[in-house]
Amino acid sequence: MFNRDRWKEILEVLTSNWFRTLLTAFGVFWGILILIILLAAGKGLENGIKADFGDIATNTMFIWTRRTTKAYEGLPKDRDFSFKIEDRALLENNFPELRFISPRNQLGGFRGGSNVIRGIKTGAYNIYGDYPEIINQDPMQITSGRFINHNDIQDKRKIAIIGEGVVSDLYDAGEEVVGTYIKISGVNFLVVGTYKKRNNDGDGEEGQKQIFVPFTAFSQAFNRADNVGWMAITAKDGTSITSLKESIVGALKEKHKVHPEDQRAIGYFDLYEQYNRVESLFGAMRFIAYFVGVLVLLSGIIGVSNIMLIVVKERTKEIGIRRALGEKPWSIRLQILMESIFLTLISGMCGISFGALFIYGVNALLDANGPVDMFLNPSVSMGVVVGSLTILVVSGLLAGFIPAQSAIKVRPIDALRTE
Repeated sequence: MFNRDRWKEILEVLTSNWFRTLLTAFGVFWGILILIILLAAGKGLENGIKADFGDIATNTMFIWTRRTTKAYEGLPKDRDFSFKIEDRALLENNFPELRFISPRNQLGGFRGGSNVIRGIKTGAYNIYGDYPEIINQDPMQITSGRFINHNDIQDKRKIAIIGEGVVSDLYDAGEEVVGTYIKISGVNFLVVGTYKKRNNDGDGEEGQKQIFVPFTAFSQAFNRADNVGWMAITAKDGTSITSLKESIVGALKEKHKVHPEDQRAIGYFDLYEQYNRVESLFGAMRFIAYFVGVLVLLSGIIGVSNIMLIVVKERTKEIGIRRALGEKPWSIRLQILMESIFLTLISGMCGISFGALFIYGVNALLDANGPVDMFLNPSVSMGVVVGSLTILVVSGLLAGFIPAQSAIKVRPIDALRTE
């Protein structure tokens, strides 16, 4: 296979008609290039949309209360009710499949009136009353100090963890933050930590301008008693929160005397279900990219096969002489197959190289100009590259097989008569 004369002959055959060879090679080149660009674009879109989920635990649901729409057990419809802190224990005891249950209360808002004061500086921020587990469901980087712990919950400590956006608003550059006090709606809280969220976590600037305090201290300071605004519930690995959703809602309806058929009284958002829909969407997109790319590549392979048939026809007399001189049929077949594979591989590797340069250029533009909405870091894996090379080798064999069979079927005496 690595005979020098054989490779010299391959090069001479392919370079004897440059224009024809380039046109043939372009079909394979274009097919691989289109395949890589489609897959990279799909991956970029997938990365961008998944970035909107941020680091939030995807096997999570968020649940809250609304007005009832049905009377039940002597209670009227259009009744307001709230979750209670004991609902957390109810879910823990009845659903061992749950990993984290985080009751939450909220105060203020990013675009509301100023609710935080430090000295002469003020700001409007989301204030959350939380349990320590929330950091596992909505991860953040603690840049200094610490986060809430269970001692804070038990002792109802008025402590706060503030975002980097809050720090930049209320503190001077280089000023020590941990150990200072801020006033939230008239109540003093000791700052024990600062955090930072990734810029692509989906809430942008607002994500850096939040304040977290212990749930119990929040309830006491702002007169929320044992009420819970809403809960974040995460299932253990191996169990989807979607499979538990109806049972969880049913247990809470029973606890709060809500009609079992009241579909509106308890609202929820199933993040796991939404995430799976996105996964299914991108699975379909990958299939379409492969399907279109392979079809384009197939058209190029057909072109290679047709050209090899023409080459065999042009070399009929040469093949007859070689057969008459005793060359084995498998040697002639190997020659044709090697020419086909060589042309296909060179064309395909050029397509892969141009595809890599294209992806590099797009990423360089994104780095220079900032990320585009729902499009981030387009790329293809090494598995795609290896798979593409495998397709090229197989395609080269298929493209050369018919011409090779045609070549060995030529009878030496008939070939020598050919003009």
